[in-house]
Amino acid sequence: MHIHIVPNRGSTPTVLLRESYREGKKVKKRTLANLSHLPMAQVALIRAVLSGADLQVAGSGFVVTRSQAHGHVHAVAAMMQRLGLATLIGRTPCRERAIVLALIASRILAPHTKLATTRWWHGTTVVDTFGVAEADEQACYAALDWLLKRQDRIQKKLAARHLKEGGLVLYDLSSSYFEGRTCPLAKRGYSRDGKHGTLQVEYGLMTDDRGCPVAIAVHEGNVADPTTLLPEVHRLKTDFGMERFVLVGDRGMISQKTIDAVRAQGGIDWITALRGVSIRALVEDKTLQPDLFDERNLLELSHPDYPGERLVACRNLELQKRRGRKREDLLRATEESLRKVQARVAAGRLVGQDRIGLKAGAIVDHYKMSKHFTLTIQDTAFSFARKTETIAAEAALDGFDIIRTSVEAGRMSAAACVRHYKVPGSSPISAVNSIRL
Repeated sequence: MHIHIVPNRGSTPTVLLRESYREGKKVKKRTLANLSHLPMAQVALIRAVLSGADLQVAGSGFVVTRSQAHGHVHAVAAMMQRLGLATLIGRTPCRERAIVLALIASRILAPHTKLATTRWWHGTTVVDTFGVAEADEQACYAALDWLLKRQDRIQKKLAARHLKEGGLVLYDLSSSYFEGRTCPLAKRGYSRDGKHGTLQVEYGLMTDDRGCPVAIAVHEGNVADPTTLLPEVHRLKTDFGMERFVLVGDRGMISQKTIDAVRAQGGIDWITALRGVSIRALVEDKTLQPDLFDERNLLELSHPDYPGERLVACRNLELQKRRGRKREDLLRATEESLRKVQARVAAGRLVGQDRIGLKAGAIVDHYKMSKHFTLTIQDTAFSFARKTETIAAEAALDGFDIIRTSVEAGRMSAAACVRHYKVPGSSPISAVNSIRL
């Protein structure tokens, strides 16, 4: 049987269901049905059935499964390939290297615990891109142990790639609070997370002048910033083979004691900044006069207390406003708390110089405003007042920074010294600071 369509001039075609048969040596046809009343779509289906096509109900032979996210994975994998990350981690392909690369991509795309990461993989093309379909959380921990053994080798490759002889080396320290009690490095110290009373670990990050990470070291949570710097200087000289470089660190990192130590080694210059008390000393001996300073320019100074060094004074108006607002907020908060003590004394609920002094002293110490208030304490009376002169003297230095460097003017301009110092402040450590152990 077959469908025969007979065109009709000026009207719809005639659709016939016909059958071929044989009479002797002749092949003849006969019409079985007129299908002209059917829509052409149905006629096409009938023709397909008669021709032997396997037709099914729409949707019955097609199963839709959830698609895997790919675009973001491809973008990260392409950038990792562009950076040569695989050969940096290990020249020879292996299962551990594949898992480490997958973990790095996952940390960028969707930071999770190791267990959650291995579950998240299967909703994306990470498993196919990096070949980690069979990896579980235990395999991830084993791969990280493998990576830790290669840390020194990897860091030497990074140093050779990014650090230049005589160039800048940036260093900063941060910390992360620690959940648990089994880590031998976890100690109580100054918490940059504001998680007071918790254990923490510290980590120092070394970068090039762009903030590109080169090396990282983990320290006990109660180690002071300058203590971690000298081992990094030793690493630069012995492991990375650098004879001359410029060390950049904040005023808490590169202390006078640290400067004395690195100066004795030779070949090391530094860029840091003076502490507030040192800036105040320069103002008091008239070396720096804030009233005559033009914030649009940089002022280069020298002082006998800093032999062989350049001092570059700069002023930031936004920082000046921010510090002024913060100080005023602290002054008002201190006054508000002291008024409550004053009310208790006036009502007779708090008496005695010792008791009143302890309460008032705790308040001014809490806000670090003791230098800005005069407290008058008697057994049954209490009053306080702002020290306007000390407040004005501190406000005069708001926004001032004095960069301290041993780099000669011929090698680096004053503006470049200021610009390079601002990098640690705006923080190469910030990328690492999001890690929670």
